[in-house]
Amino acid sequence: MRRALIVVDVQKDFCEGGSVPVKGGADRAAAIAELLGHSDGQYAFVVATRDHHIDPGAHFSENPDFQESFPVHCVVGSEGGEFHPDFAPAVESGHVDEVVFKGANSASKSGFEGFTQDGTTLSDWLRARDVTDLDIVGIATDHCVKATALDGARAGFTVRVLLDYTAGVAPDTTRTALDELRRAGVALSGEPVVHA
Repeated sequence: MRRALIVVDVQKDFCEGGSVPVKGGADRAAAIAELLGHSDGQYAFVVATRDHHIDPGAHFSENPDFQESFPVHCVVGSEGGEFHPDFAPAVESGHVDEVVFKGANSASKSGFEGFTQDGTTLSDWLRARDVTDLDIVGIATDHCVKATALDGARAGFTVRVLLDYTAGVAPDTTRTALDELRRAGVALSGEPVVHA
């Protein structure tokens, strides 16, 4: 078994003060940074995903439904697209081995739809390093965390979501997401962080 940690979209726009804020996002950013600082070799690799929109079409909307369409967020070159300041030092200090960019011209909720700087998919990057197991954390439990975990399971990885290190948008959509993850064989650890 070789385990990697996937940190999903811990970006300014998804935390308090951002254009699509998730309550508790900033706290989770700090908690994830602390997790990385005390992982003691628990993870062979750490990968961070990042929304990286140029022109994602109908994913951006002035009248969003907050399921498939959202206000403008995480535009390439924007401050909101940057990693949250509580998490960014972990990236800069080398605790994160790779960054996967997703959604340049589409919604791309899942990290498995993204690419590294050299164009490698997340799945190929992990398989090239003999990773078999994934722990997934980040924002938001009921959107991009869920999509990344489901795609990881579909790709044949053994997947666990660490709920203490995720933030959900709303109680009902988070409950639905957790049920969907369980049905897909994704293990859930901890308690979901959701602020109604």
